[in-house]
Order: sequence, then structure tokens, then C-alpha cells
Amino acid sequence: MAAAVLAADQLTKMLAVALLDPGRAVPVVGELVQLRLIRNPGAAFSLATNLTPVLTVVALVVVLAILAVSRRVVNRSWAVALGAVLGGALGTLTDRMFRMPGPFRGHVVDFVELPNWPVFNVADSAIVTGAVVVAVLSVRGIPHDGDRRRSETREEAPAA
Repeated sequence: MAAAVLAADQLTKMLAVALLDPGRAVPVVGELVQLRLIRNPGAAFSLATNLTPVLTVVALVVVLAILAVSRRVVNRSWAVALGAVLGGALGTLTDRMFRMPGPFRGHVVDFVELPNWPVFNVADSAIVTGAVVVAVLSVRGIPHDGDRRRSETREEAPAA
């Protein structure tokens, strides 16, 4: 999942940079969905634009944390959700490391625009979707490592 998200994110960004004029809107579905190339030095919603190096470190920490947890993931829904967040974080981290103005200061390429919503990209969508699924799984008490199944099996076993 992470590899697919990262590949889709980077491919769509390459196409956006090659085919779109910065700042100019290209309607896809009228004014509902437009393509508009911007380079975002900040976080989501263009917040913290002067903290680009800090945001790079945060993305790196997220990647390392997910990699550490992922070794214990046995639930498919958790794997997909964490893979989406990991792929999105890697997409953002790739921009921060390899795009201008330079390593740890690179600006993220955003290009999808909806009404009353900041311009975003595939990585942003994957991170948000994955985070929502993680929240739902957590609220429902579904463990990432299969602990609930083990405890339910113990509860159902007949007493000796």
C-alpha cells in the first residue's frame, strides 16, 4: 500500500509540474474540481510555512514510527490504513528532501483544488484517509496485532 501511494503521489506531482502553469486553475469538473499547481512550504492548509525543516523531521518521525509498528500488524485493515499514512508521509518527505529550495526545506507540490478547501495532493489524501481508518479501528477496539482475537479465544475456551 505504501509503495502504491508513494508511486501515485510522485507520478501525479511530476505530471502536475510538467503540465500545469503555477497558480492557474484548470477546470476538471467545472469549478467543483480544478487543478492548480502550488508549492507549499508549510503543513496542511499552508500552516507553519516558516517551519519547513521541523515539518521534515516530523514526517521522518512518522515514517520511522509506522515502520516500527508495522512489524506487529496482522490485521489487514490496519495494514492498509498504516500503509496509506506511510505512503503519504513518504511522498511528503520526498518533496521536503528533494525539491527546491533544498534538503529539509523543499516545498511540497499541491495541485488538486476543491471549493472552500486548500489545494492538496495524493499524499495528503492518503494520510487523511489512513488516519480516519486508524481512528475508526481504534474506536471499534480492533487491535493491530491480533490481541483481541487471542483474548476472545481465551474467554470462549471451556474451563478445565
